[in-house]
Amino acid sequence: MGEFSIKYSRINAHMAKQTDDGILEEFRIEFTDFWRRLPNKGFFLVLLAAWLALFHYLGNSTLGYVRTPSLWWWLYDSYSSGGKSLWDSEAGFSILIPPLVLGLFWFKRKQLVAQPLAAWAPGLCLLGVGVVLHFLGYLIQQPRLSVIGLFTGIYGLMGLAWGLAWLRNSFFPFFLLGFCVPLGSMSQPISFRLQLLTCKLVEAVSHNILAIDILRQGTQLSDPSGKYQYEVAAACSGIRSLTATVALSVVLAFFSFRKWWKRALVIGCAFPLAVIANLLRMLSIIIAAELGGQQTGNYVHDGGPLGIFSLLPYIVAFVGFLTLEHFLGDRPPRALETSKEPAELKLEEARS
Repeated sequence: MGEFSIKYSRINAHMAKQTDDGILEEFRIEFTDFWRRLPNKGFFLVLLAAWLALFHYLGNSTLGYVRTPSLWWWLYDSYSSGGKSLWDSEAGFSILIPPLVLGLFWFKRKQLVAQPLAAWAPGLCLLGVGVVLHFLGYLIQQPRLSVIGLFTGIYGLMGLAWGLAWLRNSFFPFFLLGFCVPLGSMSQPISFRLQLLTCKLVEAVSHNILAIDILRQGTQLSDPSGKYQYEVAAACSGIRSLTATVALSVVLAFFSFRKWWKRALVIGCAFPLAVIANLLRMLSIIIAAELGGQQTGNYVHDGGPLGIFSLLPYIVAFVGFLTLEHFLGDRPPRALETSKEPAELKLEEARS
């Protein structure tokens, strides 16, 4: 029995290795074909390296806050909120956006290289806009403006190397890089209103639906007997899940729908979905505290086993978007599909 298990595991390992080798070989062939069909590669890469080096050596002028001339290090400090873990920071998810954009570019590679690609001189105008934005950001010590200039310049370099058709077809996913601009204190007006909205909704649902007696004072929620007390801080307002949900809605809108009103509807639904998701998370904390006291509520607040409760806002958003995609998707009704089958069969019989 033991020898059979060893042989079986070796067979599985060998099959897995063959599968991985096949995937790598397929990727190599696809990438080689894409790279061969892409013109002006060296021209673009040299200019891109020079552009990125500019933002490394002369990218940040706010040396009193982050002592580095590199915009890259300033971005990392902003994403990590001054040295925290990226996953504990509100803007930490932004570091995942560039790999996502590259993946979406790879997904659209055949559509991109099918365009008439050639050098396009007006791309210098976009590059010039990027230079001006960075110069202003550097001059007035506003690195966020420099970040916008960085992405504008990269977009202009792509236009300069590959033309207007490339820019038109790559606007999305390149647009997603806008979520890499850290909001910082600019998000406070939004996060404060989300704090108040979340507290009011928790109070209303607790009183009118769950029959839980709870006191609200501003952004503070507490039990009348002093069993538990929570302050809905800015980090708990839902701004992080709201930003991530909006980014997810943009991806779904552009990939699943062609009509602009459907795209706008899906992106607009990101806001109520994020609020509902954050409401459910806060209610789960209140219910846990009602059952087991402050310690139990803190356990749910910290994520519970394997961080399940921290994922609740994203699960709700994902389910909501799947529902929207089901009802708004451009699929023909089942009745039309079945009605076409006999006609198709008759046409095949006539041809034969």
